[in-house]
Amino acid sequence: MRTDYFTNSRKDASLAGQRPSIAELREVSQPLDHVGRASGEHWAGRLYIRRASIYFTWLIIPTRISPNGVTWIFIFTGVLGAAGLLIPGIIGAVVTVIMMQLQGLLDCSDGELARWRQQFSAAGIYLDRIGHTLTEAALPIFLGIRAGGGWGDFNGWTTLGCLLAVGHLINRSETDLVHVARGLSGLPKVADSAAVAAPRAGVMRSLRSVLRFAPFFRAFVAIEFSLLALAAAIVDAIAGSLIGTQVLVVVLLPVVALTAVGHLVAILNSNRLK
Repeated sequence: MRTDYFTNSRKDASLAGQRPSIAELREVSQPLDHVGRASGEHWAGRLYIRRASIYFTWLIIPTRISPNGVTWIFIFTGVLGAAGLLIPGIIGAVVTVIMMQLQGLLDCSDGELARWRQQFSAAGIYLDRIGHTLTEAALPIFLGIRAGGGWGDFNGWTTLGCLLAVGHLINRSETDLVHVARGLSGLPKVADSAAVAAPRAGVMRSLRSVLRFAPFFRAFVAIEFSLLALAAAIVDAIAGSLIGTQVLVVVLLPVVALTAVGHLVAILNSNRLK
C-alpha cells in the first residue's frame, strides 16, 4: 500500500525535476484496474501505445505541463489530424493515420501523468470527452469533403459526411446519457465491466457475441476510421479517381444507423440502467 507520505514525496520529486524509474511509473500510472477495463482501453493501447506512452509521460514529469495541458494538446492533435483528410491523395490519409496514433498516445499520457501526480478533476474528464467527440465528428465530415473533391467543392458528399457525424454523435450520446440517467435517478456510477454491459436477453446476448468477430460498430473510433480512410485513399490512387473514398462514405451510412439503433437496444436490454 502507498502511504500519503509517499504520495506527497512523489509530488515534490516531480516538481523538483526528478524522474522515477519506468517500472515505478508504470506501477502507479498504468494500474491493472485501469488498463483492464471492459470498454475503456483501446486495443491499440493494450497492444503498443501504452508501451510508448509511458516513456512520453516519463519525459514530461519534470515539466510544468499539467494533465489537462496534455489533454488540450490531445484535442488539437485530433482535430488537426482529421483535417489531414483534406490533403489530396494518399499523403493526406497517411497524415491522418499518424496523427490519430499520436492522439492515442497523448490520450494515454494525460491520465498517466494525472495518476502519478494525483491531479484529478472533473474538468479533465470533460476535456477528454470533448476531445474524442470533436475528433470523431470531424473525421466523417472531412471524409465527406474529401469524397466530394476537396474544400472548394461543397456538395452532396459533404452532406453525407455531416450525416455520418450526426449519426455517430447520437451513438456517443447514448453512452453518456446512461451516466446522466443514473445520476438523475440517484443511482451510483455504473461499473465498467462486460457483465454489466452484456444484454440480458438471450438473442441479444448471442448477437453481441457474434459481433465480436465483425466489430463494424468500431468503424468511427478515430484509429479505425483513419485506417479505413487510408485504405480508401489507396483504392483512389489505383483507380485514379475518388471511388474508394466515395464507396466508404456510402458504406458507412448504414453502419452508423445500425450501430446507433443497436447500441440503444443493447443499453435498454442490459443492466446499465438498473
